[in-house]
Formats: sequence, C-alpha cells, structure tokens
Amino acid sequence: MAAVLPDWLEVDTFHGSAWLGIVPFWLDRIKIRGVPPIPGMRRFPDLNLRTYVRDQYTRTPGVYCFSLDASNLLAVGIARTWYNLPYYWSEMRLEQRSDREFAFYSRRRLSNQQVVFNARYRGLGPNASLAEPRSGTLEYFITERNCLFSADRTGQPVRANLHHVPWPLEEAEAEIERNDLAASIGLTLPKVAPVLHYSRRLAVYVWPRELVRPALAARPLPVAVTPS
Repeated sequence: MAAVLPDWLEVDTFHGSAWLGIVPFWLDRIKIRGVPPIPGMRRFPDLNLRTYVRDQYTRTPGVYCFSLDASNLLAVGIARTWYNLPYYWSEMRLEQRSDREFAFYSRRRLSNQQVVFNARYRGLGPNASLAEPRSGTLEYFITERNCLFSADRTGQPVRANLHHVPWPLEEAEAEIERNDLAASIGLTLPKVAPVLHYSRRLAVYVWPRELVRPALAARPLPVAVTPS
C-alpha cells in the first residue's frame, strides 16, 4: 500500500514543503446532534495520520487522513459508514502521568501487518507566541483547517466542515519508541527531528458530509439565430 492522494486533491505546502501530521488525542463528551448519548461512545483515545491539502475545485484548505485508529469499535463502524474514513480498530492506552505528561500506545487489531505507535509526550506550558497562531506561521498552517476531505463509496469528493476556536498550542517534548504509521502506507519519514506541539483541550464541531462540487444546476442554453 502506498500513500496516494485522490486526483481531485493537491498537497498544500508551507514554504515549499509538504507536511505529514501524526496526532494522538483523547476524544471526550462526543455528541451527535439529535441523537441521545450512545453508551460507550462518549470518550476514547484516537490517533490519525494526516496531510494538509486543498481541493482543486474550490481551493479550500483542509485535512486528508491516510489512516485513523480508535479503540471504540462502534465509533470505527460509524466513521467508516457515515464518512467513509479509513478508520481501524486498535488496542489503545492513554496514561496520564502528570498534569501535561502522557504515555500513548496503539496497536492495530485484525491487520495483516503490525502497526504500532508508542510514545511519551509532554506539554511545556503556555507560550504567548503559540497561544493563538498567527497567519503566516507553521502553527496557523497546520491548525486552521476547516474541513476534512474524503470520498464517498461512489468515489465522489466529499468534505465534513469543521468549526473550532484557535488551537491553544504549547511547545512539547516527546520520546517516540515506535512509529509504524507512515511505513504502513509506504512512506519513509525523513531523518530530522519532528516539530512537536501540545494542546490541552479543544472543542470541535463537525458537520455532516457534503459534496465538494455539487452537481451543476440546469442552465438555459443561449441560441444564436441567423437569418437565412
């Protein structure tokens, strides 16, 4: 399996470079509008491998996920069915060791290859320069993404619009013991130190998916009449 973007998406670059993001986090207080709380669906760890893109039709900046892992089997099924996202059911643990320090472990279940992510990371506390990312910075580039792109089961481009306040970012440190995510889609990570950030919390609202390029409405055709 190799990482390939759909042909209607193009990589969005920052200062000429494409970026790959690995985001481990804890989902909490999940609620689907108009649906009563679903037992077991309120909180669980999640992990995604993403890149930053624009669609070729509207030029909207967004996120495209090569893979997503979650410990909740029901959530995996719903995300695959409703959003056609490449979610995988995984054994996951998130252990909080101090106010801003965590150990995160993920191992993909029912997979033909071992896909493990194992890391310890910590936030280094509030930083005025990162508290609200400014336009033109890398932090703004990777966080101000207002939609999640995918394709429906017929191959049509779709997106789920997102809304959130600016990410309250902090600088971070991490010890990454094992990371198979990129290799699982045929990518080799460069031998450079990763850029690390930590966010203590963020409320995100996700809209139902919609077509990226709605079908064009029927239009009257102009007819030129030439006297004979």
